[in-house]
Amino acid sequence: MSPVAKKDMVAALIVKARYGRGGEAELAKALTDLAGENFGADWHKWMEWQQQHPEIKPFHEFDVFKAGVLAGIDPNYRQLLWRGIDHEIRLEEVVWGGVKALTGIPSLDFPKHIAASEASFMTDEELVFGVAINGDVRAYPLRFMDWHEMFNDKVGGKYVTLAYCTLCASGILFDSTVEGRKKPFKFGSSGLLYRSNKLMYDHETKSLWNQFIGRPVVGKLTGSGIELKVLPVATVSWGAWKKQHPNTKVLSTDTGYERPYQPGAAYGEYFTSPNLMFPAVTDDKRLNQKDYVFALRAGSAEKAWPLKAFDGGKVINDKVGDMAVVLVGDSKSRTVRGYKSDGASFDFDTPRIDRLRTDAGEWRITEDALVGPDGQKLERLPGHIAFWFAWSGYKPKAAYYEGAK
Repeated sequence: MSPVAKKDMVAALIVKARYGRGGEAELAKALTDLAGENFGADWHKWMEWQQQHPEIKPFHEFDVFKAGVLAGIDPNYRQLLWRGIDHEIRLEEVVWGGVKALTGIPSLDFPKHIAASEASFMTDEELVFGVAINGDVRAYPLRFMDWHEMFNDKVGGKYVTLAYCTLCASGILFDSTVEGRKKPFKFGSSGLLYRSNKLMYDHETKSLWNQFIGRPVVGKLTGSGIELKVLPVATVSWGAWKKQHPNTKVLSTDTGYERPYQPGAAYGEYFTSPNLMFPAVTDDKRLNQKDYVFALRAGSAEKAWPLKAFDGGKVINDKVGDMAVVLVGDSKSRTVRGYKSDGASFDFDTPRIDRLRTDAGEWRITEDALVGPDGQKLERLPGHIAFWFAWSGYKPKAAYYEGAK
C-alpha cells in the first residue's frame, strides 16, 4: 500500500485517539508517521490539525465506520448516518458531544408559559431570550435553555425554533416554516458537533443541520438549497424585559423534565473559562475566541460588533454594505437590538433609555421597530449574540466593526 493510500486511515486513527483504550504510544507513532506531525495521542490537537488539512481524505466507506462508532453510543444514531449519505461537511469532523443518547438533550416543544406575576422563581438579574411576534411576548430563561438548547414553539401565530448552541453562546431564532413545504420543521439536538458547534436535526427527514447557518449539511436535505430565515431575538435581563413588557409570559418550571435549573448549573464553568470544550481552529485573533459579539443576520447583510462596544449602554450608528443601521445595546446584559436607520443619526434621549432622539424628534424603541414622532417606523433587523470563534469560523468574510479597540 502506498504512503498516500495509508493516509486515508488518519481520520480513523484520530477517532481511536479519542475512544481507544491502551496502545497510545503505538497510535501516536502511526499518526506521526502518516501526518508528519507529532501531537502524541492528543485528540483535541489532532482534530484541529485535521480541520486544517481537508486534502487528506478518509478511506472508502468511512461513513459506515463513523456510523458504527456512534451506534456504539446509541443505536439511534444510525438514523442520522449511514452508508452513502449525502453531506457537505466532512464526516471526519463530526464529533460526539458527550450525551449518552440521541435524545440526551431534549427540546422543549410547545412548552407551558405563565404570567410574569406568577414567576416568583425568576430574579431580575438573570438573562432570558426575549421573543415578541405580532404582539405575543415570551421569555425563555437561559438557565432552562442551557439544559434543552432548543425550543419549537408557536409565537404570534408563527412557528419558530430557537436553536441554542451553548458552546457558541448563540441562541438563534429561526422561522421554522419554509416556502414550498406544507408543514413547519420541528428540530431536536443531535448531541453531535461540528467545529464546536451544535448539529441539530429535523424530525421529518433526520437530516443534520448546522445550527449557526441554519442549513442542512448531512442527510436527505443536503444540497436542497433550504436555509432557515433568522428572526430577531433579544438576550436581556428578566427585570428589563418584564418592565418593557409587563404582559409578557415566561417559560414555566413545569417543563416535563427533571433538571437542576439553577443559574450556571449546566455550563457555568464553561462560560467563565477562556477555553473551548471541543476542537475548532481559531485563527482570527482580532478578538479572544470566547469574546461576545452581536451578529446582525439580515440576509446578505451580515456584520459583527464586539459586545464591549456597548459598555455602559451605547447607541452605534453604522452601515452594513449600503444599508444604514443603528444599534442600541448594553454589554452588561448582553442586550443589543439592531434597526434600519435610513441614514438618520440616533442617540439616547437622556435620561429615557427606552427612547432615541434624532434632529427630527423622539423615537420609541420597540421589539418590531423604531417608532418615530409621526408614527413612521424603522424595521428591526434579525441578530443574536455569539462567541467570536463561532462567528469568525462560520462567517469569515462577513464585515466586522472596527470602532472599538
